[in-house]
Amino acid sequence: MAGDPGNETTTTVFGSPGSPPSCVFHENFKHVLLPVVYSVVLALGLPLNSYVIMQIWLSRKALTRTAIYMLNLALADLLYTCSLPLLIYNYAQGDHWPFGDISCRLVRFQFYTNLHGSILFLACISFQRYLGICHPLSTWHKRWGRGSAWLVCGVVWLAVSAQCLPTTAFAQTGIQRNRTVCYDLSPPSLSANYLPYGMALTFTGFVLPFSAVLACYVPLVRRLCQQGGPEGPAVAEKRGKAARMVVVVVAAFAISFLPFHVTKTAYLAVRSMPGVSCPVLQTFAAAYKGTRPFASANSVLDPILFYFTQKKFPTLPIRTPLLPQTPKKRVNGLIVRSIKWSSNSEALLVSIMEMLTILIILMTS
Repeated sequence: MAGDPGNETTTTVFGSPGSPPSCVFHENFKHVLLPVVYSVVLALGLPLNSYVIMQIWLSRKALTRTAIYMLNLALADLLYTCSLPLLIYNYAQGDHWPFGDISCRLVRFQFYTNLHGSILFLACISFQRYLGICHPLSTWHKRWGRGSAWLVCGVVWLAVSAQCLPTTAFAQTGIQRNRTVCYDLSPPSLSANYLPYGMALTFTGFVLPFSAVLACYVPLVRRLCQQGGPEGPAVAEKRGKAARMVVVVVAAFAISFLPFHVTKTAYLAVRSMPGVSCPVLQTFAAAYKGTRPFASANSVLDPILFYFTQKKFPTLPIRTPLLPQTPKKRVNGLIVRSIKWSSNSEALLVSIMEMLTILIILMTS
């Protein structure tokens, strides 16, 4: 779909008997919403994910399995944010793609690889926390060391790449109204062929991992709500980290993944039906494209998961005076703690994380 000089987007519907030969979509909102949201995600996601990778690298001699999953999660987000400048330019110019067909396919592949990779790595982190809380003395859990975590990450990357590889065949450039466009899902002529793949990708890349996360969280939350004997500081800290992780992961699914997949599935189904009117098709298309920025928000939400599940951060070797420690802040029963940092840039990153986490807690309370 592409914008014309009149700020309209035209697409011709093929393979839909009884439908109008073409539909003109008015999508002015997309040319404002997407560049703005993608710019914010780029401005926050790039430094935050770089910082997470740097912090985990500094602690590489004492890596935990959760940290290994977080490292791969941050890497996926970082690769995605690096592709955003092309999309920002594309939508700011009214759906004009001057970067060639290969870059179009690569950018779409990066988007879906990041999206489903994030979901799978969040599922791995959730399962790891479930084992630590619900089965801390399990022999299998103890034997599952860092080598196994790296192996799981490799399997996740291979699985996600295999899942998303067909997007490089469907996503392609085309010409509409004398303008080169980069199709997000597929050109209209391939909409019927894309439908079974799109549905399968949603099921294997979202429904199954989301079900696994819920299966982990139900017993985990029950365990956290149980009133046991007196707790020591170590046990209380472990339970607190698990509770914070539940909040952030649920927020990530509620804000980023669920709306996007619901609207995408509905749009795929409607655009493949025969005899669908243009207003109905435009409504579902607008809903899908309106939730697409939220799917990108996970590149900002994921670093918050790292921040919320860490007891403390290592100090970077920068010779600047330490900042004074700020007092604790209590938000809806959770304590957000500021830590001493060794530079103003680090303090700024922490402040951004704190503001975002407070906002998410208030939204999900």
